[in-house]
Amino acid sequence: MADKITIGHVHMSGCTGCLVSLADNYEGILALLDGYADLVYGLTLADVRHIPKMDVAFVEGSVCIQDKIAVSEINETRKKASVVVALGACACSGNINRFDRGGQTNQPQHESFVPISDLIDVDVFIPGCAPTPQLIRNVAVMAYLLLKGNADQKSLATKYLKPLMDLAKSPFASKASFNTLMQEVINLGLCMGCGSCSAACPVRAIHMEYGKPQGERDLCINCGACYSQCPRSFFPIEVMNSFESTHELINSIANG
Repeated sequence: MADKITIGHVHMSGCTGCLVSLADNYEGILALLDGYADLVYGLTLADVRHIPKMDVAFVEGSVCIQDKIAVSEINETRKKASVVVALGACACSGNINRFDRGGQTNQPQHESFVPISDLIDVDVFIPGCAPTPQLIRNVAVMAYLLLKGNADQKSLATKYLKPLMDLAKSPFASKASFNTLMQEVINLGLCMGCGSCSAACPVRAIHMEYGKPQGERDLCINCGACYSQCPRSFFPIEVMNSFESTHELINSIANG
C-alpha cells in the first residue's frame, strides 16, 4: 500500500458540474482512493462536518462575499490545506457569477461573487466549465507524486504542475478581458484557432471566424476565462514534448 496523501473537495457557490466531472473518472477514482489518496472532506462524498487538515483541497465554485460562512470556510480551507486547487471556471475566474463592466467590479453592497483567488492564495488553477475528468485526475496523480514520489517523480510532477501553478499567480487569469487575449496571444501570432476561448466565454462574447477568435468587447465581463482556457497563454513547449511519457505514467497509476 502506498503512502497516501489526503485530499478534500470544498464546495462554494457553483453548479456541482466540477464534482460530476471528477466522478466521471469512474474506476480511476477507485484506483486513486484505494492506493494513493484518502478523501477526508467532501459535502456529498464524506460524512465530515468541519474542514480538516489535508494535503490537497480541490475548491469548486466562487465565493459570495456577503456570505460570512462562505468567506470563513474559504479562509479555513487555506489554513488547513497544504495545496489549494481552484477547480473549474467559477473558482478560477468567477465565471458567469462575476460581471464586470468597464473595470467596475461588483461592490460589497451587491450580492457579489468572486473567484477564490480574490480572497486567498491559490496554488493551482484547473480551468474549464467543467474541467475534463482526465485533467482533474492528472492533477490528483501529480499532487501525489509531488508530495510522496521519488526524486524523478517529483521532478516530473513539478514540470507538469508548473504551468497550472503559474496560471494561478498570473495577473490575467481572473481579471483578463478579450483585449488581453488579443495582446498576449493573438497579436503575437500564437493563436492556433482551437476555439477554446470561445467555448470558455460564459457570456458568448467570443465567436470564431475563419479559424480565428473575434470578440465583442461590449459583452466582455473581464472574467479571464478566455485567457485561462487558452493553452498558448500559459502552457510551455517543454511540457508538451513530454506529454506522452507523462500520461503513460499517470495511466499506470490511475489504473492501478
